[in-house]
Amino acid sequence: MTTSISTARETDPIATLPLWKPATWEDYLRDRDDPTNERVRLYFYRGHLLVEMGSEGINHSSITDLFTMLFAFWFAQKPELKFSSFGGGQLEKPRQKAAAPDIAIYVGEDYPRWEPGERRFIDLTKWRVPDLVGEVADTTLATDLDEKKKLYASLEIPEYWVIDVRGLRVIAFALREDGKYGECDRSLALEGLPISLLEQTLGRLNEETNGSAALWFSQQIGKIKSS
Repeated sequence: MTTSISTARETDPIATLPLWKPATWEDYLRDRDDPTNERVRLYFYRGHLLVEMGSEGINHSSITDLFTMLFAFWFAQKPELKFSSFGGGQLEKPRQKAAAPDIAIYVGEDYPRWEPGERRFIDLTKWRVPDLVGEVADTTLATDLDEKKKLYASLEIPEYWVIDVRGLRVIAFALREDGKYGECDRSLALEGLPISLLEQTLGRLNEETNGSAALWFSQQIGKIKSS
């Protein structure tokens, strides 16, 4: 579900970004720091603001939790790799861009850490960008494949996934040398994990719970490792 909570913004006649409203960085900060807005996710890009409700429907929640389990099972097979998950956390490049992806994965030792006295957001002038971000697209597929895709590419995030709730598919993109995303069939952040296996796992939700689908995925990656 997507909505706007800003009240004093004039319509920009040249704006071409559907659902995104003309805004300044100060507008973004006001919405971000409003204590009544704890259940919203904010995106700021090219002078426009998108506000999305933080609570979603059953399918969105089920798939978001499924992918949390998939990451845990995948990295359990890779004990030499350290990973951190910050899904829903606010990423900021101050005065320029902001996003709150459903999925944000850091691989390796260099991951954001909160220190007393700091704000609770991930400052991308202090920390590196995630290795992988993703959006679980139920009612937001169009903007996830358009404006958000451009936003994440401009932040130079190496890999971006759009998980289509209704189509039960994963559209994965890797950042090219020209700074744009190109579709890929294997994950770079997850060391060659086939995107097709993620889609097969999603397809099992037609008949199974997300927990059962995640267990099936763990069995399949075990076969990949042993082959």
